[in-house]
Amino acid sequence: MPPIIELANAEVKFGRGTAAVQGFTAAVEAGQFVSLLGPSGCGKSTVLRLVAGLAAPSDGQVRVAGKPAAQRPAPMSYVFQDPTLMPWATALDNVALPLRIAGSRRPVAHEAARAALAAVGLADRAQAYPAELSGGMKMRCSIARALVTRPSVMLLDEPFAALDEITRQRLNDDLLAQWQARALTALFVTHSVFEAVYLSQRVLVMAGRPGRLVADLAVALPYPRTASVRLSEPFMQACRAVSEALERGTAATGAGA
Repeated sequence: MPPIIELANAEVKFGRGTAAVQGFTAAVEAGQFVSLLGPSGCGKSTVLRLVAGLAAPSDGQVRVAGKPAAQRPAPMSYVFQDPTLMPWATALDNVALPLRIAGSRRPVAHEAARAALAAVGLADRAQAYPAELSGGMKMRCSIARALVTRPSVMLLDEPFAALDEITRQRLNDDLLAQWQARALTALFVTHSVFEAVYLSQRVLVMAGRPGRLVADLAVALPYPRTASVRLSEPFMQACRAVSEALERGTAATGAGA
């Protein structure tokens, strides 16, 4: 079967011809967990927007399930860095929102939303408002909202960047559990080497000016991954390889600037 996500020489240029992303070629197989790693401003989020069909390539092709990404050919959800919850709505109504927009009746949408909240450990917070939730709970709510539509592809744009390290690690584990349970394809943007290696089967390393792919590295660590993995020598070796690729890309960018 062809990859579910394909980018072939994808480029994005701004109005004055400045390239945000240049010559980006990569593919993600169905069911894979792949991270996009790179420094701030290197075009990671732009690549994610291309895959989501929220931006159009200036050149090249971006295909999902064999069709142009702009056609939204596969069930897909997008998790932003900010939870973007409606402050006047309960967690239940926030999670049910995509189904309500799609035309589902309130009882049906609420039933699905309760199941999604339970899946991320928030069954007892369904009637809470965002102001009553911690930062980690808000992000769990955002992930539940992404899961409620039963997507086959989940795109995540640095969703845990603003969280403390302990909460971040717990949500990493929760995300992996949902990825495995639901056979999702995940494309995850981060600037953390450790997070990318812990979560992923592959890490796509980017450098900027313009944004481009400089390495595609496999992470040969078995699943399920637990806290002990972070202390293992294979994990540290993988982090070292990814860090070195990131440094090479950054050095090449500086030399060409």
